[in-house]
Amino acid sequence: MLKDTDRIFTNLYGIHDTGLKAAMMRGAWDGTKKILQMGRDGIINEIKASGLRGRGGAGFPTGLKWSFMPRDIGERPHFLVVNADESEPGTCKDREILRNDPHILVEGCLVAGFAMGAHVAIVYIRGEFIREREAFERAVAEAYDAGLIGKNNKNGWDFDIIVHHGAGAYICGEETAMLESIEGKKGQPRMKPPFPANVGLYGAPTTVNNVESIAVGPTIIRRGAAWFDALGPERNSGTKLFCISGHVERPCNVEEEMGITFRELIDTHCGGIRGGWDNLKAVIPGGSSVRCVPADQIIDCEMSFDALMALKSGLGTAAVIVMDQSTDMVKTIARLAHFYKHESCGQCTPCREGTGWMWRILTRMSQGRAEKREIDMLLDVSKQIEGHTICALGDAAAWPVQGLITHFRHEIEAKIDAYAANPDRDGAVTEKDVLEAAQ
Repeated sequence: MLKDTDRIFTNLYGIHDTGLKAAMMRGAWDGTKKILQMGRDGIINEIKASGLRGRGGAGFPTGLKWSFMPRDIGERPHFLVVNADESEPGTCKDREILRNDPHILVEGCLVAGFAMGAHVAIVYIRGEFIREREAFERAVAEAYDAGLIGKNNKNGWDFDIIVHHGAGAYICGEETAMLESIEGKKGQPRMKPPFPANVGLYGAPTTVNNVESIAVGPTIIRRGAAWFDALGPERNSGTKLFCISGHVERPCNVEEEMGITFRELIDTHCGGIRGGWDNLKAVIPGGSSVRCVPADQIIDCEMSFDALMALKSGLGTAAVIVMDQSTDMVKTIARLAHFYKHESCGQCTPCREGTGWMWRILTRMSQGRAEKREIDMLLDVSKQIEGHTICALGDAAAWPVQGLITHFRHEIEAKIDAYAANPDRDGAVTEKDVLEAAQ
């Protein structure tokens, strides 16, 4: 288990006061001015040395991303945009930071903004997050009143934070669609290049980072890059917030060391699998957009970017969705397919048309009203979407389907066989129908 002394998020559960004084007692805003005195290069090099990788899903090296911002500040101002549009099914970590520990994000914005030469940070908060926005706005107001941010502040870097409340669109979690939304346009992804670091918000250099990625920055610098890099396996350094939901005894959010095994994570923090480990069927380890992994492959797997990629899945946002033997995998993935169909912005033809195709085919398959040749047809459709869209929503829609066919093709076939054995039934195929067909 991660030692309490190594935890960054010390008020994740809102047990303590969320105000400025209490946050300072827990270590926030400690020596922030000294951090800024390290200079832009000093801060970026420390984040690079720590091995921090983006916590929003992609896992791109954070320090390297910050270094892409232009060295000189010309006529165009630099912007930091914080992605708090947490809309990935299963993911519920950033909202706890906003609600219960907002000051470490406010301080993180200042430090990251300084490192990139930005005098303004825009925090884009998911439309459904009302109480979270209110809590974060209170923290921002407290920081202004205390002279920690704003013009001529105590830390020596003029800095403003603007809170932008979204309208509840999953696609606006994509960084360029988020920039379009902030500019008052329809939230649709932009073609890249140019990349935001060169031409971003209002045509100015911009870096978009996840809430968790920004929030951990000041603590890493205070404690030293070597401390953070010593946690977790190589190339997967530090601590991570895991959101564990589904068929466990105690669903929870928890900060743990990267590389903890799935078994240890569940036994230690969730009280085990509902019905015991023999009842585990599959896990979606990184939010709904990654491929599911069957029980025998995930049980003793490290929860890290590289280990899960080796299983052809991913850590993503570390939203661990646990499913036991009672789960109908075909219906589950069909439901996710409907989500991606609904949230597609419609800009790219493969995504606009393909997500609807996948949902309709999966719906029929969940009822058994399909033919086995359509399984390969569905896989082919997913491959035509994957990698052929402007943003990653097409990939996010395709990967759950691919995981289903790779690991649970037999469930699809069993439903089709059960329906074929009794096509005149009223309603969809039941578990009893599948068992009878198998016999």
